[in-house]
Amino acid sequence: TKDALFTILRDLRPDDHFNFISFSSKIKVWQPNRLVPVTPLNIRDAKKFIYTLVPTGGTNIDGAIQTGSTLLGDYLSGPDAIPNSVSLIIFLTDGRPTVGEIRSPAILGNTRSAVQEKFCIFTIGIGNDVDYRLLERMALENCGMMRRIREDSDASSMLKGFYDEIGTPLLSDIRINYTEDSVQYVTQHLFTNYFNGTEIVIAGKLTNQSADSLHVQVTASNSDKSIILETDVPLRQRQAETEKHVKAVKAAAAAAAKAKAPGTGVTPGSGITPGSVAEDFVERVWGFLSIKDGLRSRLRSQTSKDREDHTQKVANLSLTYHFLTPLTSLVVEKPEVLADGTMAPAPTPAADANKAPSSSVNELPDDMEEDAVQSLGGKTPGSQSNPHSKMMGKVERRPVKKSITITKTSADGDPHFVVEFPLSKLTVCFNINGEPGHILRLVSDHKYSGVTVNGKLIGAPAPPGSHKQQRTYFSTITIVVDRPKRAYIEVTPKKVILDGRDRMVLPCDSTIVVDSGALSVSIVGKSNVTVTIGGTISFVILVHHYKNPAPYQRDHLGFYISKSKGLSHNCHGLLGQFLYENVGLAELPVDSSAQGEIKPTPVLKVKDRSVPVVQKTRRIYSGTQSVDCWFARNNAAKLIDGQYEDYLMSHMFHTGDWPHGTNRA
Repeated sequence: TKDALFTILRDLRPDDHFNFISFSSKIKVWQPNRLVPVTPLNIRDAKKFIYTLVPTGGTNIDGAIQTGSTLLGDYLSGPDAIPNSVSLIIFLTDGRPTVGEIRSPAILGNTRSAVQEKFCIFTIGIGNDVDYRLLERMALENCGMMRRIREDSDASSMLKGFYDEIGTPLLSDIRINYTEDSVQYVTQHLFTNYFNGTEIVIAGKLTNQSADSLHVQVTASNSDKSIILETDVPLRQRQAETEKHVKAVKAAAAAAAKAKAPGTGVTPGSGITPGSVAEDFVERVWGFLSIKDGLRSRLRSQTSKDREDHTQKVANLSLTYHFLTPLTSLVVEKPEVLADGTMAPAPTPAADANKAPSSSVNELPDDMEEDAVQSLGGKTPGSQSNPHSKMMGKVERRPVKKSITITKTSADGDPHFVVEFPLSKLTVCFNINGEPGHILRLVSDHKYSGVTVNGKLIGAPAPPGSHKQQRTYFSTITIVVDRPKRAYIEVTPKKVILDGRDRMVLPCDSTIVVDSGALSVSIVGKSNVTVTIGGTISFVILVHHYKNPAPYQRDHLGFYISKSKGLSHNCHGLLGQFLYENVGLAELPVDSSAQGEIKPTPVLKVKDRSVPVVQKTRRIYSGTQSVDCWFARNNAAKLIDGQYEDYLMSHMFHTGDWPHGTNRA
């Protein structure tokens, strides 16, 4: 183990920062209260520390994790932290917890509280006296993975190999998106990290089997920039290539069957030939990945009911797609040899021998919309479609009051922005004349409260007689929540997508509440969506539907800030920058006529800027209320910090900070 640690030290990169913590009955930190940069002197001193390590006493796992989490958390919140860098703890032990907190549930709870999804924990167990279930759950719950090193294995080479696998992070916050309504039943497509030498595999089902192409978008970030990759996959070409490969595999399987003894071309006990495996390969990949997702969810289960639900789903999928898992068994029967030396025919299994146990899934109520329950649409021979849903938090269908409390601060319609300044008793409004496809930053507080809101514009022709060439509306609103758990919320006029550890798709025409404690999403059918974060931040998104739309009308969204107490004073964005500002109204004398007549012109005092304004009336809340406001012209020039282009984002889930610092001018 020491040799492996020395090798890892040699592989550290110049930009890395590191530390070591040893733990037995006592906890010892090599460099207290800090992470140190990679320098020749620090590497030399670290080697000395490793030389002095001696396995003695008990095993204080909880104390070590708490110490390491505090050390790394303090570094990440300090001035030396590199934005978008990948931070992790590699936790190595050869024993069970015997000192301090020794109860596994308490250790896992303490770990979640300490980590707060700010970094990942990778666990390694050596030998036979290790609680591998604890290590595996600790890793899975904190975006890491676990490795087991057996007693008789070469621990040095295996530890070095493990570090090689995670030692070079390339990307973080990887998200794979597809065109709306083009795919369904997609396996995990949100990944915390992507390391050099690893791969990401995603499977799902095409909604339109006759589609010619599939648009795929990958968003991610690395240490210095956000990345967005897009491509159109030619489905017909890929289908032809797949059929060609399947045909070749079938031919090879047939040739092998002729050359070998009867029965060797069939998987024992399954009745599956290599040819049939090739033909259903992609669907079996989906089954395999779904089983892995289910096993991970089962391991993370907090209640016996959740655990049983995941157990049932995994067992059903395992039997349907013939995969051996920890929840299923494979029985191999020795063939009977007859007196003449031939093999006796295999017994015919009972009709229900391969049937999955009775379904017990975590379904929504029967009157819920179909989109809210994820189920496998296709069938495999001899099997039935098994409904399975991926749930986040507690889902209820219950009456929700139509009346909602929201402020005037909003972006709705074309889009028309309204900002309320309660302390100044003023309301200001402005327009943003963007282009279709532009993504606007509405609220930017990722670094402090962990909340970011972006909105995407769509276009429509201008109505007859309008001075505009086109109209724009918000077609999509995304809310990224980073604390206490990472979650992505995407709202369109048709549906709400919640993406956290699990994924849910909820229709906007049903009344539904999803509540996970710190995050709540409430949908009033065909009316609005309310997102509440931690009880101190609340956004209301109005859903505008047209039964018989005119050519210049589009189904769209309106965004309103209902509660902003939890947003920091450093909040920014087109709306966020005004939440804690005071403004004043003054009059400046302006020569407005050929005769030199002097007329007072109202100006708004914002920070150190003077913004000419005129009085207007705006209609908000779907036209149900009028508000008098002071209107700033020219795309809110001088009113907003910077220029309009500063608020354009590269993708819907971009969380980068305001490029010019805080909202102070």
